Amino acid sequence: MHATNGRPIRAILFDKDGTLVEFDRTWGPAVQVVLRHLAGGDAALYRKLSAESGLVDGAHFRPNSPLVDEPTSVFAARWARLLGRPAETAFFGEIDRLLCEATTAHLAAIGDPKAVMSDLAGRGYQLGLITNDAEATARAHVRKLGLDHLLAFVAGYDSGFGAKPAPGPVLAFAVAVGVPTTEIVIVGDTALDITTARNARARAVGVLTGPHSSDSLRLAKPDAVIASIAQLSVWLESQ
Repeated sequence: MHATNGRPIRAILFDKDGTLVEFDRTWGPAVQVVLRHLAGGDAALYRKLSAESGLVDGAHFRPNSPLVDEPTSVFAARWARLLGRPAETAFFGEIDRLLCEATTAHLAAIGDPKAVMSDLAGRGYQLGLITNDAEATARAHVRKLGLDHLLAFVAGYDSGFGAKPAPGPVLAFAVAVGVPTTEIVIVGDTALDITTARNARARAVGVLTGPHSSDSLRLAKPDAVIASIAQLSVWLESQ
């Protein structure tokens, strides 16, 4: 382990989408599938749902798309309004199931997260994942990427610890691996990830692999900004 400001880094908590998973390549086609299903062949309704989702040209998301940072309970509430359905737990569960199936089918990794995490685990780091996606979806993605045996902790917005930027998921990870938050680094592609780290008194490293990362990440002032998780071990060695 390497010391940073007198504290060793002993555990690493990864964001998922934009950090391990290509956001547009995974979520673009997946959201199209789900919205077409919800629209039921109504082209005008499909266009309204797409606009509400910040989906542009059917494949990319606007920087302010609620799907980039927000949990299902936020963006699906917008869908419910357009569909004339109650924005309630049952509807959110239906959306999570649809998105789990569609995103897992279209899952595209960024680089080789399995190789990166295997190396880090071999060096003794405890590894975890937090996301504002549903936990079931996160676990499905983790299994498909071959990371399940490398992660000591996986939490989604619905895991009972709160959603980012609340510190709850980070505190739960700290308890799970027996490491104080001051010895944890959070790795993510958005300012939300950096804020989450700060709220939990953890370290923060930004990666430039998200759909809209660079400016907002630097403004959030993480401890470091690296090109991708492939450079994480080099940063850790420099500490």
